Amino acid sequence: MNSGLCDSKNALKYTVKLKKLVEKTIDEDLVKLQNRVFKALSDSTRLKIVKLLSIREMCVCELMVALNMTQPTISHHLKILEIAGLVKSKRKGKWVFYSIVNHKLAKFIDEAFLSHV
Repeated sequence: MNSGLCDSKNALKYTVKLKKLVEKTIDEDLVKLQNRVFKALSDSTRLKIVKLLSIREMCVCELMVALNMTQPTISHHLKILEIAGLVKSKRKGKWVFYSIVNHKLAKFIDEAFLSHV
């Protein structure tokens, strides 16, 4: 089976073929979104926040107590998660509550890594 790797006889043809493959399979906007999401989830505190918010919505003060962190630290992490489109906020009176946007993503995170435990 020829994978086409390093086909030096037809380098130009092979280059064009590879560029077409990239155009057909890689959506740059989707890659940018995935990059933002993975960067947001690359921090253990943010993963913990996503896990907690997948159970129920919480205000900053609840997350502070649950994770033993200061308000500015929790707010910083929530902002990153919000920018990445992973959490949303809702004001209820003087309180702001956060919830997860996509419960399937939180479930996927757990399921994807359960086999590695």
